[in-house]
Amino acid sequence: MTAKMILYISLLLPWFSLLFANKKRIKKYIPVIILTVFLMTIIFQIAFHYKWWIIHTYIVPWGYMIDVSFAYGLFPVGTFWIFYFTSSRFIIFTITNIIMDTLMAFAVLPGLSKLHIAEYKGIAPWQYFLIMYGLSFIIYGYYVWQQRIYKEDP
Repeated sequence: MTAKMILYISLLLPWFSLLFANKKRIKKYIPVIILTVFLMTIIFQIAFHYKWWIIHTYIVPWGYMIDVSFAYGLFPVGTFWIFYFTSSRFIIFTITNIIMDTLMAFAVLPGLSKLHIAEYKGIAPWQYFLIMYGLSFIIYGYYVWQQRIYKEDP
């Protein structure tokens, strides 16, 4: 399987998994998904500027700056599913994020380097882990804030 095919699958396949989710729960977590996409776009822009990683293979013209398949496919949908199953249990949410961020930082990204898709450059895997793990708290805080807003509406 080619690197570009992996990227297309990583972009599109996660969105099809939402067909198996409850429609009300999708609506409930849409604000979290939108925030996640926005934050990932910012992180990728910062990473491009500071050369945290290099993206070798991409599927859109601006893909050398943003890994579209991850930022707009795997990550937001993965975040949705984590919230879907753990949002009411903060400890489980935290543990799930530790596991997923560890896998991403220490297994998936080094694997992408072997496929010549992307590689770490100016950032260590543990630093990437801390950024992604810290991001999970920002997203969870936003979710809690959104829940309060919706409860206050008449």
